[in-house]
Amino acid sequence: MIKTLTRSIRQYKRDTILAPLYVSAEVVLECIIPLIMAGLIDEMTAVGQSAGSTQALMPVLKYGGILIVMAFASLFCGVRSGQYAATAATGFAKNLRQDLYYKIQDFDFADIDRFSTSSLVTRMTTDVTNVQNAFQMIIRIAVRTPLMLIFSIAMSMAVDVKMSIIFICIVPVLGLFLFAVIKIVFPIFKRIFKKYDALNNSVQENVSGIRVVKSFVREDYEKKKFKAASQDVCGDFTRVERILALNTPVMMFCIFLSMLLVSSIGAVVIINSGGSELTTGELSTLITYGVQILTSMMMLSMVFVMVTLAQESANRITEVLTHESLLTSPEDGATEVKDGSIVFDNVSFKYKAKGRRKALSDIDLRISSGQTVGIIGGTGSSKSTLIQLIPRLYDVTEGSVSVGGVDVRDYDLRALREAVSVVLQKNVVFSGTIRENLRWGDENATDEEIVHACRLACADEFISKFPDGYDTVISQGGTNVSGGQKQRLCIARALLKKPKVLILDDSTSAVDTHTDALIRKAFRDEIPDTTKIIIAQRISSVQDADLIIVMDGGKIVEQGTHEELLAHGGIYKEVFDSQTKGKEDEAV
Repeated sequence: MIKTLTRSIRQYKRDTILAPLYVSAEVVLECIIPLIMAGLIDEMTAVGQSAGSTQALMPVLKYGGILIVMAFASLFCGVRSGQYAATAATGFAKNLRQDLYYKIQDFDFADIDRFSTSSLVTRMTTDVTNVQNAFQMIIRIAVRTPLMLIFSIAMSMAVDVKMSIIFICIVPVLGLFLFAVIKIVFPIFKRIFKKYDALNNSVQENVSGIRVVKSFVREDYEKKKFKAASQDVCGDFTRVERILALNTPVMMFCIFLSMLLVSSIGAVVIINSGGSELTTGELSTLITYGVQILTSMMMLSMVFVMVTLAQESANRITEVLTHESLLTSPEDGATEVKDGSIVFDNVSFKYKAKGRRKALSDIDLRISSGQTVGIIGGTGSSKSTLIQLIPRLYDVTEGSVSVGGVDVRDYDLRALREAVSVVLQKNVVFSGTIRENLRWGDENATDEEIVHACRLACADEFISKFPDGYDTVISQGGTNVSGGQKQRLCIARALLKKPKVLILDDSTSAVDTHTDALIRKAFRDEIPDTTKIIIAQRISSVQDADLIIVMDGGKIVEQGTHEELLAHGGIYKEVFDSQTKGKEDEAV
């Protein structure tokens, strides 16, 4: 885990090293200052006894000057360590988010399904912030605290060994208490992050589906669901905070107890020995070192709490960074797709390797380049699953899928997906202008090419009516365009790739039948060499296809032309009759 995370430090190594170096210098100075202070107090006592002569004041001025210089030097080191630690931590977090984001871009659909969108968002936000805070604390406070503890104990022993035993006895007690606290809170922190994922998922679903929530008047239900998830997280955090709240009173009790013991015992020693065994300055120094030792223990508890919280976050981040997707480009993979021919050879597919149920079974299919293929079937018949194997969004479990005569697993993934355009069932447009959205298909597309693609997709007719035309800004999620308009924009975007294979996954469902017919006619006339695969619920959307496939239960149960399937009298004819009868009833 540490090895994986430290790779994200990169250009901030210098700041990461300088921060603890300056902290070390600050600690050394802070541990020397009490010794100088002891000398100053003893000299001031001597000055008082000598009626304040000018010669007796010289040592006081000398010690005072040294203290001022050392205080400013300590301040300088502290400021610099803070600056370097802040730069290193924020830079590390920036690199970590970047590495996570880039890693997610290489995930296949199965990887996204495994981690879930809400969990990935939590890892890139809350988890990275936790690790950032812990990292800053580690390179500064976690260096300062043990050094201060060690040096303060060593210096107190140099002043008076017997008195320093008080501190040495209290430190293990605090250490055991701290260990017990961490042992209790760590499992709770681990549980909290899973609940964070559920909370984020609730928010994400509600915000993205807010129109559905409002149309069904389900605001109260969503509020109750969110409140339950929020209270669950709050309950765990409250339990943790109650346990952690014991830290401060226990630490303060130990500090005051040690101060009381040192002061009372030290006063007795000074009085009995007349200042020969222990001076007033040395007693003051011991008290200062005691405060430093026990304050260090308190700071150490804060470090352990933060690191404990961040450990689970670090594990979750590392899980993403070290995850190796099974779906990767082969070395020296083919970079050119010859044509749009597609072959499914005895293909079977399962979403989970250990799952029993196959989403696809025994698929044998031959599609010639330039053909138009229609696919129909009931909900859950695995139509979308079938076409997602073509651009290798998933890998087959058994058999093979070939495009242009080459197994898709032998292609460079980028080259394969550049040749296969998929307009998925859920149409997604991004914030920005219509022109910027369309250039996802081809970032170098000219304005003429953009307009031509939009005409083929019957999108130009509504774009030209907008006051800003192709510079019209699309709001987040495309809420300022209709479902049919969004579908046509997505089709135009796919056409700009000039693909060898164009797949429309029920992508004209929100388009009226007349516009649907115009889009299909444009495809026949303008891109005859492109293989076109159309998934649809309407028979009219596929009836003029060169080949129609009927799917049921993850299998191809019928295939042929419109006339052949009608003559066969199977599922296709039943669907055709039901849709035709509906139209006849409407006419009547």
